[in-house]
Amino acid sequence: MTIEKKCNINTSRNLVLKNGGINLAIGDIIVGVDIGTTKVATVVGEVNNFEQIETICNTSYKCSGLKKGKIINEEEIALSLSKTISDAEDETNLKINSAYVTIPGKYVTIVQNSITKDVKDKYSGISIRDVQNAIMQVKDIDIPEGKTLIDIVPDKIILDNGTVVSDPVGKLSSSFTISAQIILADKDYVRQLNSIFKKVGLEIDGIVPTTLAERNLILDKNEMHDNIAIIDVGAENTDIGVFEGTTYIYTNSIPLGGDNITNDIAMVLNIEKEEADKLKRQYGLALKSFIDNDNDIILNTCRDNSKNKIIKSSELIEIIEARIEEMFLIINKDLTNQGIKSRINNVVLTGQGIVNISKSDVAGKINLNIPVKISTGRLIGTTRPAYRTAYALVRYIASRPFTKTVSSSIDTKSNENIFKNILERIKEFFYS
Repeated sequence: MTIEKKCNINTSRNLVLKNGGINLAIGDIIVGVDIGTTKVATVVGEVNNFEQIETICNTSYKCSGLKKGKIINEEEIALSLSKTISDAEDETNLKINSAYVTIPGKYVTIVQNSITKDVKDKYSGISIRDVQNAIMQVKDIDIPEGKTLIDIVPDKIILDNGTVVSDPVGKLSSSFTISAQIILADKDYVRQLNSIFKKVGLEIDGIVPTTLAERNLILDKNEMHDNIAIIDVGAENTDIGVFEGTTYIYTNSIPLGGDNITNDIAMVLNIEKEEADKLKRQYGLALKSFIDNDNDIILNTCRDNSKNKIIKSSELIEIIEARIEEMFLIINKDLTNQGIKSRINNVVLTGQGIVNISKSDVAGKINLNIPVKISTGRLIGTTRPAYRTAYALVRYIASRPFTKTVSSSIDTKSNENIFKNILERIKEFFYS
């Protein structure tokens, strides 16, 4: 567990900030949780006097209840979540009653929808209520069996004269058209998340796809309007998110990550996993053709007859290259099968599973035949890698437009929680 920052908490809710349809109050607190393969990370952020989210607490605890993006042990995840929340409460002297949580792309379906809405009083301009009502109507779609609504992401808003605006409030127009992404998730996975949170005594404020949360953190300003694929490589899971400008068009995940590279090294060289991970970090290179010196490597934990076996670094890098190539080929096949590969201009790589492996961007470009780069977003260094997704989630929630409120449920003392159906929670929390 790591606590990164201490500060006093302002629990005042008197001053409300209204910016681009976002309602934030100085002192409002947002709690974000990321359940990963190796840990559960929690970030607590507070709205400061400059209308920015300030991280007041980061906590994490080891966890192996998630494997390849699947929840295999609810009890273990609940225990780790409880630990991170308890540590955060001790650090901040607050009682946390609710939090937002990420969801892997494999459990998410994105449906594009749009409606045209008449303005209630065209002479007074479009009101925030007009926009909120339109958002609640645009979600009215046929939801497939086994899916449930988790989010509504307003995208383009077009006035009756054809002008595209990001914030229509106050604009004179008799009607407007709103396009949005309706985010659906597998009911079973959502049910598991609810079960985990209930075990800890928490409500779920909202569930957000990983790459949607990360977009504002890892992309440069000029990339925010480009057709971009985000590839986030974790320990055992790689999330894919595709954006056409501001439009979220696709997400998925594949059950491969940095740990698969480590396991390959351990298996092929017949060494302990700890040594394999150390070698991956020390000699991490994605392409054998970029080797400068083919050095000798002494294997200290080799389990065959030669305890201190010597190999060439090229043998190690060949193993790394093979797994990275496989990962990109699977991603390439997925994007091609979805019919969206030709629409992607650039790919941005992020995630602890790959960013420290040199030339992984070059390997990506070779196998995807699309320009690939390691994320250089100006905000990428604002928090430690272990907390990056949870921090991105907090920032994403804080930037949501046209919401009633985004604050998590926080008290300065313990009180009883009231559990609500997640659909009603979304409806009340975001747009009513």
